Order: sequence, then C-alpha cells, then structure tokens
Amino acid sequence: MAAPKENHGKLVLLIGPSGVGKSVILKRLRERHTELHFPKSATTRPQRTKEGADLYHFLNDKEFDALLEQEKILEHAVVHGGARYGTLVDEIIPYIEKGKTVIREVDVQGFESIKHHTLFSGDEPQYHLESIFILPESKEQLIAHITKRAPISKDELDRRIKSMEHELNFAPLCDAQVKNEEGKMEETIRAVESLIGSQNKPKKAKGK
Repeated sequence: MAAPKENHGKLVLLIGPSGVGKSVILKRLRERHTELHFPKSATTRPQRTKEGADLYHFLNDKEFDALLEQEKILEHAVVHGGARYGTLVDEIIPYIEKGKTVIREVDVQGFESIKHHTLFSGDEPQYHLESIFILPESKEQLIAHITKRAPISKDELDRRIKSMEHELNFAPLCDAQVKNEEGKMEETIRAVESLIGSQNKPKKAKGK
C-alpha cells in the first residue's frame, strides 16, 4: 500500500459530544473558507419540505444498501427513527486527491470506523487523516447547554450525560483537542483554523 502523496490533501474529523458547539464551528468554517470541502451526508430519511440537496444525498434503503455492498460508504449509523446516515467515499477521496482539505463532523462511532478504515490506517495509509476533539469547558457547562435547548425528561438527560461521558473518553485518542470555553467561540474557531492549516499534530488542549 502506498503512503499518502505529498500533493494530496487530507481528511480532518471534527468530534465532540452533543451541545459542545461543533455545528457553530462548522457553520463559521463554511462561511470563511471556500477552499475547504465539506462533504454531504448520505441519508435514508425523507427530504423535508423546501429542503435543498446542498447538505444531503437522499437515498432509499435499497440504494444505501447497494453503496454499502460496494464499499462506497466509509462509515454509517442508525439514528432515532431508524433513518441511516453515512459518509460517502466519493465525497471524500476525490477531493483529497485534488489537494483539498476535507472537513467532516462525525460521532465517536464514525471516528472509530474511519480511523481503522483501510484507506486511513496501517503502517502506510493511502490518505492522511487528522482528528480534532472539541472539549467543553466543563461537564456542568455542557449539561447546561443541553437543557437550555429544549425541555427534556430526567431519563433523557441521564441518557445524554452517560453518552457525553462515553464520548469524552475518545478525546485522548484524537490528534488534537480544543476546549470551547464559555463566551470564547471566536477563540475556539481560530484554534481549529490553526490546526486545520497546521502540518503538525499538537496534543495539548487549548487553555491548558
């Protein structure tokens, strides 16, 4: 297996628990950096009224299964309601080969799947992969953000806290960590921008 070519770009995974601010970071990156590529997700959920096709490839179950069989999906997961979401190989690899930096938000399951995929793993991976974990300032801050969004039951809150604690265990496995401190989103975004453009892989979290 050949090592990544020097003129190739890279895939950067953005990871972190729900409510930590990943969607805001991605939105700002999209607005500021037209040179980056943000892949569409494949999904089997129905297309909503007035919803464009700029963020998703809408597929039926048969089409999704066919792509899985053909190994054209890097990672996928089933979400609430039974709909499936996945990352398409064709939304990632052709852009890396053109020298682009591809930014992809994934959950920890997706991170594990891509990290161990044959395209990105082994002694000589074909393509370059980097990962950035977005940390909350504290668990209490993250819980406050979750409960502020909308009223949720105690059982649902307990489930989300358990999920958050599980996800935070993956932070040390990522190439870099950035702490999203309360009221300092712009600083957080600049730290992510710096890491995306950086050739090294710092391990220390911002603010530590």
